Amino acid sequence: MSAGPATTSYLDRYEAAVMNTFGRPKLVLERGEGIRVWDVDGREYVDFLGGIAVNTLGHAHPALVAAVTDQLATLGHVSNFFTTRPQVELAERLLTVMTPPEVDARVFFCNSGAEANEAALKITRRTGRTHIVAMEDAFHGRTFGSLSLTSKAAYREPFEPLPGEVTWVPYGDVDAVAAAVTEATAAVVIEPLQGEAGVNVASAEFLTAVRTVTTERGALLWFDEVQSGMGRTGHWLASHPSGVVPDIVTLAKGLAGGVPIGACLGLGAAAALLQPGQHGTTFGGNPVACAAALAVIDTIETDGLIERAVLAGGRLRAGIAQDDRVVEVRGEGVLVGLTLEGVEAPRVVAAAQDAGWIINATGPDRIRFAPPLIVSDTDIDELVQAWPGILDAAVAMAAESAS
Repeated sequence: MSAGPATTSYLDRYEAAVMNTFGRPKLVLERGEGIRVWDVDGREYVDFLGGIAVNTLGHAHPALVAAVTDQLATLGHVSNFFTTRPQVELAERLLTVMTPPEVDARVFFCNSGAEANEAALKITRRTGRTHIVAMEDAFHGRTFGSLSLTSKAAYREPFEPLPGEVTWVPYGDVDAVAAAVTEATAAVVIEPLQGEAGVNVASAEFLTAVRTVTTERGALLWFDEVQSGMGRTGHWLASHPSGVVPDIVTLAKGLAGGVPIGACLGLGAAAALLQPGQHGTTFGGNPVACAAALAVIDTIETDGLIERAVLAGGRLRAGIAQDDRVVEVRGEGVLVGLTLEGVEAPRVVAAAQDAGWIINATGPDRIRFAPPLIVSDTDIDELVQAWPGILDAAVAMAAESAS
């Protein structure tokens, strides 16, 4: 489907004014409601990507709109010289839902997942050690510190040398972790569910074993739940079903439903490793962002969206798996990945967009779905019904390109 005239005009203006860090965007979106968005030419799309697991409550949710509007009309920004009621209340709520009551914990607020991981990396340095063990296929962000932990060479190599000493091991390989962690290791960092890699799920046994290794060798265990947190997997954290208590948890993306915010949680001794003057942020803990996050947490609880994520995710995984070209489906809740055979994932994304669906390719044969937690059974059933036709159109695109 060719772009409409307004879309083409804005994209041309974008290329003339915005740095080319993302290439030419796919769409110019103008408004949204629920899980639907409309572009500047008035075309409607069903959003099964949710801003990459950010739009927890979908678009223009009344609770989120009211919280942001009321707070901005009351107090918009104060800097880190002061605190506010929303900041204190959000810290308390996060500790209540994310950490065990018997464990002392504290929160550092920032503005993004990369920043949350930067704070966590600084915490690990306060142990006096510098070595980090990270997972292959990991993605932790694009800032220098978070990039140093991200495994994809194409992301890292243009900016090397990067800080720190990092060893990557295969995701889920306990023996490899045990061999890599030494008395010089500051931390092991794990995404309990790898999103950027195509939705890979760590087993409870793996997380438990790594907890044992890190405890024995005096290293911190750090769970990056930037994408997998906030109820998306059917639990507040993807790691919760394992029962493993880490030393650090990082959050962002869905925390405030689209308003920029990040959080780094320190548990136990890690809660006190950063002291005054050792880290900071001007916008972190902004009252508007904190009010938005409180509205998201309240709505998840009152509307039963964690339970809804379980049911919706099961329905989505079962439905898309029916096509023979889908050879594997992974994920938990409404963070779902699949592997295709005989169909190129980027062409599937393009065919889906032509048909009015927004999804994401995370590799040549991998697709990711991360719809808002409010996604309905009807939305899912309509995607499942459209899915074979989307795959057919992707195959046809490839054939046309080859001819």
